[in-house]
Amino acid sequence: MSSRIIGLGTSGVCGYDKQPPELATFLILARRMQIQSHRWFQFVEKQERTMENSLYVALSRQVALSENMTIISNNIANINTPGFRAQNMIFDEYLADPKGLEDPLSMVLDYGHYQKTDEGPVSLTGGSLDVALEGPGFLGILAADGSTQYTRAGNFTTDQNGVLKNALGYSVADVGGGEIIIPPQVREISIDENGYISTDQGEAGRLMVIEFDNEQRLDPQGNGLYKTDEAGRPAEDTRVKQGMLEGSNVQGVVEMTRMIEVSREYQAIARMVQNEHDRQRTAIQRILQTQG
Repeated sequence: MSSRIIGLGTSGVCGYDKQPPELATFLILARRMQIQSHRWFQFVEKQERTMENSLYVALSRQVALSENMTIISNNIANINTPGFRAQNMIFDEYLADPKGLEDPLSMVLDYGHYQKTDEGPVSLTGGSLDVALEGPGFLGILAADGSTQYTRAGNFTTDQNGVLKNALGYSVADVGGGEIIIPPQVREISIDENGYISTDQGEAGRLMVIEFDNEQRLDPQGNGLYKTDEAGRPAEDTRVKQGMLEGSNVQGVVEMTRMIEVSREYQAIARMVQNEHDRQRTAIQRILQTQG
């Protein structure tokens, strides 16, 4: 038998010399099966992408809901924290352009969060070192890393050296950026609406009260502290109230309602994902049975 090269071209059978009819018939059938198999796998691949896209969209929503639940839980946990401000999620639409599909996918994007800027309820404590702010200002705090951070929580005290501290043990900032020291054995402490601290032994300092043009740029650091690169300005529309304390602006009933809604929606999506998984499995089984 003479040597020859036989191949499967895109248009049929090709060879360098005459082939037996049986071999030619076999090669033609093989080529048809190859084409059908290739088209079949392309169809299956496209269907898999289409079916998986619904899962991707559902997963993006579940991730956003999980983040929202974390924020709601944090709000509820700080319902009794002085000066705490509740946070809410911001959702946006993210359009993905999947390969092999004509239409884009609309995904859920947890864009960020914002804080509620309304003031919390103010209660009368009678403490000489307790202060509440009436207005949009923030009190300056000297953080552990040396930076100046800001808070609405005015529950202050002094350490053994007379340095004015907040509840976390950080020094309360003077208007000049330093510490405020209360002289020992003072019998009377007075704080006026402008933040000046006076005792029976003389003036002890002035509280740093700062206002910002955009309070949403304040980055929460935890424990009621905020940090920002934005340069604030000395308070003009804020008054300091001695013997009072601002509470959290979290509304417990509202947050509990939101938590229930998020939980139910998360469970509904989980059921949808499971149903979609079952549908895919059933579809694949039927296709295999048909091909078999």
